[in-house]
Amino acid sequence: MSQKKSGGVVFYHGEDAFRREEAVRAFIDAHVDPGLRDFNLDQLRGNDVDVDQLASTLATPPMMSDFRVVVIRDAEPLAGSPRARKLLLETAAAPPPGLAFVISADASESKAKFWKELKKAARATHFRAVSLEDLPGWLVDRAESSLSMTLEHDAARALAQAVGSDLGILQQELAKLNEYVEGDRPVTREDVAAVGTTIPAQDRWDWIDLVAARRFDDAAARLPILLAQQGESGVGITLGLGTMLLRLGVVADEGPRALEKLLPPYQNWLSGKLARLARSWTATEIEDALLGLLRVDRLLKSSPLSDDLVIEEWLLGLEARRREAA
Repeated sequence: MSQKKSGGVVFYHGEDAFRREEAVRAFIDAHVDPGLRDFNLDQLRGNDVDVDQLASTLATPPMMSDFRVVVIRDAEPLAGSPRARKLLLETAAAPPPGLAFVISADASESKAKFWKELKKAARATHFRAVSLEDLPGWLVDRAESSLSMTLEHDAARALAQAVGSDLGILQQELAKLNEYVEGDRPVTREDVAAVGTTIPAQDRWDWIDLVAARRFDDAAARLPILLAQQGESGVGITLGLGTMLLRLGVVADEGPRALEKLLPPYQNWLSGKLARLARSWTATEIEDALLGLLRVDRLLKSSPLSDDLVIEEWLLGLEARRREAA
């Protein structure tokens, strides 16, 4: 992640600690000469900060350099000190010449006035957690940008499903794949398995694709395997199905280009696949499937029936209607 050498005060916040830390390191690299790090770089943790010492550090000019960099990671504890809050806000509003100051904290759920004021006073960047649905696209982009490696989307899905949303671990897995795959060929799902990553028996995205392809019997047969996997639930699967059907509905009503505009950046690659799958549905069929899914959602939250029975009933109903229309 590149950074301009601009100094001042920046506030990196949000749930994604991995990308926040990358931004901190990039800021340091942009502002500190490697040979002068001992003179011009102070790295602190919020739990260990003494306010008087911090004030002195922030006021210390750079030595033989344009900037002195001060970094406070895990800055949340400082919000509880009136003196610390005052110092940080005053520094953000009027940083002394030569200061490059980084404040890093989660603070994503906090409604405290201090964090809102700091976002306004500093140059703030929010690092939101990458959602499960965005992970495959993020992995493909990350493989290209950090390793010049082409990762197939099926491989990215398998890796995301196997590892989860810890971006640090995912980056390590990408590095492992980069060492394993020789030459410039794309990294496949088989490569992910070959390096020792345990791929779930049923990929949730592949399963949702079965429903999108109107292979309802196959989806019903694979449903118990999907639900048996750690982290999967009927409610979560229903949310994924609802998103898929709504997107098919956009294609049916407004065409593929409307869907391209609607998809988040890391999911743009899905537009072609969803456009193809939408051809096998009518707008009425999509609407009926969504209404049935609403009933599924209510039953999952209020009925004593098991998740697999509730979703299976919905799938078998779709299959019966498909056969009638054939």
